[in-house]
Order: sequence, then structure tokens, then C-alpha cells
Amino acid sequence: MERLLTQLVDRLKKAYGDRLKSVILYGSAAAGDHHGKYSDLNVVCVLADVTPRELGESTAIVRWWREKGNPSPLLLTEEEIRDSSDCFPIEFHDIRERHRVLYGEDFASGLEIDKRFYRAQVEHDLRAKLLRLRQRAAGVLGDATLLRTLLAESVSTFCVLFRHALLLHGVDAGYEKREVIEQARERFGTDAAPFLKLLDLREEKIKPRDIEPVSLLADYMKQIQTVIDAVDRLEK
Repeated sequence: MERLLTQLVDRLKKAYGDRLKSVILYGSAAAGDHHGKYSDLNVVCVLADVTPRELGESTAIVRWWREKGNPSPLLLTEEEIRDSSDCFPIEFHDIRERHRVLYGEDFASGLEIDKRFYRAQVEHDLRAKLLRLRQRAAGVLGDATLLRTLLAESVSTFCVLFRHALLLHGVDAGYEKREVIEQARERFGTDAAPFLKLLDLREEKIKPRDIEPVSLLADYMKQIQTVIDAVDRLEK
């Protein structure tokens, strides 16, 4: 991971020169909770400007980075970093709380999070991810291997969103996935079992054959809906 991050920074510096203000790693990798098979390396690049010129200069880097299994780096200006927290409160909250500066200035520590839209985004993202899970599951329900993979790939995202649901409820939520699942059980009354099974599968503590994916899917979706309902009630 470290070698790959060094290569990325070197390529960005070569492409942008002094227009590159900062490169920041955020998310699970920055917090030491990175799992190579399922986790991404999420990176923000802060530039002096983002025009078609900069986009064109990033094409080869983005292609190479995505071939390594990671999402495209976020290209932002300093002004966008300051002005976008109301639109992306979850993302900016995570960047502020879990990040590591790979190059340049630390723009993340001073981020101001506008909480007016925080609850709405948490509920929106939970509902959207659940709907997406249903759509994708419908296409692979007859293939146990593909369904297990789908569930294992999704659990990390729901752990992140459960953490934000806990924060909205005043819980001092942890970052480690198993801790979040336990805190969700305590606060929302969810069953931790389906999430723990999927984490065990991700970490190769159990074999795929130890999971019957269709019944797990049913329980998994039920627990997700419980958290959605808890977030929705905060509006009432």
C-alpha cells in the first residue's frame, strides 16, 4: 500500500508541479483499517485550479489508479474544500476525522461541517445503498457465489453509514467496523450476526460455504431498515 501511495504522489507531482497543493489519503486506509481485497485507497488532490487542462493531465494517472482497484482521486480546489461541506457532510466529516497527508498542506483538519443537511444525507445514503443492494441482489440471487461477494463488498459501506447514524444519535461512535456494529446493536436494537458473518468472510475467518446467502440477505436488509427507521425518526 505504501509503495503504491508513493507512486501516486510522484505521478501527481510530475503532472501538476506547483499547482498541486496537497494529496490526502482518507477513510479506512488512513485509520489503519484497510483490507486489501475489499478496501479502497481514497485520495483527495487539492489543486490551484481544476480546468480541462488539469483533467486531461490526470487521465493517465486516473486510469492507472483505477486499474489498481481504487476509485478515481477527487480533484478539488482550495475554495471547493471550504465551500462544499454543506453538500457532502458525510464525506467531509470522514475526511476531517480520518486522513493522512501524503504531500503538501493539511486542508482536512480545519474543515467546517455544516450539520443542517447531515441527517438528510445519512438517511438518503442509507436508503439509496439499500435500494442498490436490492437491485443488484435481484440479478444474482440464483448464484450463491456472486451473492456472497455482493454482500461482502457492501458491508463496509453500511458500517460507515451506521457510524454516522450513531453520531446523529449522540453516540461517541468508534471507527472499527466490529465496534460500530456492536454500538448499533446497543443503540438501535439491531442483530449483529449478519454483519459479523460478512466481516468474518471478508477477513477469511470463515469459508464461503459457511454462509447461506439468501437467508443472510433477508436478515441483513431487515437490520439496515431498522437503522434507517431510527434516523428517519430524528426528523419527527
